Amino acid sequence: MKISKVVAHALNVPIEIDICDLRQTNHLGACVVEIETDEGLKGCGLTAITEVEVVAAAINKIAAEALVGEDPCNTEKLWEKLYWLMAPRGQTGYALHAIAALDIALWDIKGQALGQPVWKLLGGARSIVPVYATFGFRFFGNEVIGDAAKLWVEQGYRGLKMTVGDGGLRRRDEPRPLHNLIEEDVERVARVREAVGPNIKLFVDANCNLDPYHAIQLAREIEQYRIEFFEEPITQNDVRRLADLRQRTTIPVAAGQNEGLSYRFRDLMIAGAVDIVQPNVAITGGYTQCTKIAGMAQAFNVGIDNGGAWPHFNMHLHAGLANGGLVEMHYIAVELCKSLFDGLPEAKDGSLALPTLPGLGFTLNQERLGRIKALS
Repeated sequence: MKISKVVAHALNVPIEIDICDLRQTNHLGACVVEIETDEGLKGCGLTAITEVEVVAAAINKIAAEALVGEDPCNTEKLWEKLYWLMAPRGQTGYALHAIAALDIALWDIKGQALGQPVWKLLGGARSIVPVYATFGFRFFGNEVIGDAAKLWVEQGYRGLKMTVGDGGLRRRDEPRPLHNLIEEDVERVARVREAVGPNIKLFVDANCNLDPYHAIQLAREIEQYRIEFFEEPITQNDVRRLADLRQRTTIPVAAGQNEGLSYRFRDLMIAGAVDIVQPNVAITGGYTQCTKIAGMAQAFNVGIDNGGAWPHFNMHLHAGLANGGLVEMHYIAVELCKSLFDGLPEAKDGSLALPTLPGLGFTLNQERLGRIKALS
């Protein structure tokens, strides 16, 4: 079997939001990759949280030619080929996003060729994974965020994640004092904890938007609300500063969803900077690299959880491996996937059942893809 065609689509997907009397349209970018073989099999991959037009161009103009004619089941060989083609000096940006989407599509084909779902090829540790819901976006104002939290609890979720530090360092030119932002975030966390009670797990995510001083300040202020982990609290995932923060708070520290190469995870763990690492198959080089990062985490006795969304791709990693952890049901990303794919499993009672169909277990809807491409 040989690869006959590789194509990437840069999409700007509209997401309609109608919750708690809030009605608006958000847009989320994604790069969807399709790989076809001479035997008629088709694999699909995805990446996001970057400039998807750049990633799609890199795939269509550079990677596609290098993959045509190769055996798609040789995932290790092709990962190395793509690395030396697109990131030969250790770059961790667009190239690794491109490799991630391509690697996912190759594993999708491998699973179809072997008649097994990807999670079983990765080890088949469990057929159900625990999930948590990311719901607490800034567009839910302080006056409604508690009510929004209750909606997800009513859907059966026992863990909720909310954003903090919204655009903090990025928006200093407004001007917007960071201490004001921290005060707002403390109130938001307090309102959610009050709304859902003491038994719901609560996570926060700063998306690398805070400096060390304000991250420490926020962590100390919200410790009283029983936070399960503080995700990406400090800009650039600064290893030394994360290690320092971890010593100054009782809240577990999580990071890594946007890291591209495995050495970054090694450095985080050697420095004692994290309690949880978060390799994301749609960003961190696909399944081929994320399984190796998970192996390192197991050796360091550090947990792994899915951060950075795209649960329907990451669920295979966490179901396949013995040390797999939580899968993130990121509301907006889930809605995007629903607009593109057929056959997606849905979360129920705080868990997600893995598909039994071969490959990823779900398929790209070509008609809806065409409509979204026309709008992008």
